[in-house]
Amino acid sequence: MASAGSDLGIENTNIKTAPGVTLDEQQKTLVGSVLDLFAGRPSLKKLSLWDDNGVFEDNITIATGRKQFEPQWYGLQTAFSEIERLHHEVVSGGNPISMDLKTRYVTKGISKEQTIESKINIFYDKDTGKITKVQDKWGGELPDSSFKNAMRNLNSVSVPKMVSVPKNDEEDAKRGNQ
Repeated sequence: MASAGSDLGIENTNIKTAPGVTLDEQQKTLVGSVLDLFAGRPSLKKLSLWDDNGVFEDNITIATGRKQFEPQWYGLQTAFSEIERLHHEVVSGGNPISMDLKTRYVTKGISKEQTIESKINIFYDKDTGKITKVQDKWGGELPDSSFKNAMRNLNSVSVPKMVSVPKNDEEDAKRGNQ
């Protein structure tokens, strides 16, 4: 599996772990691919590591299934002119894999800058090796109100209508994705 990361075009291969935390090759591949996604570097190959019924949730979306979660990742390229990871550290190598992440985003067009500190949980199926859920908890928490959850569900339906996902590797490469 050591070559799987390079076969998938994973750019983030230097995974920082807290003292005492170890990851196997499968876990390193999953973490590297998720770091790439958060850096605005999606690709169909990296997203092939996700279960078709996988879930991505953060403070603004609950995206369930490939048709909802893929556009969320491609949407980062659309929304931000700069994405800079300031820090990451895997703090637990279990299931979920837990990671602290700090990222700076600059919104296209208005140059608004925002830094988000997150607790990331990566859940995966040990048998298939596929990601089943990624939680991005801004400030360590997810919203817990019916109104905010309704807005998160609306986002998961509206983003796929505005953000296209490449249909094949050739189209993905034309967009500059690996």
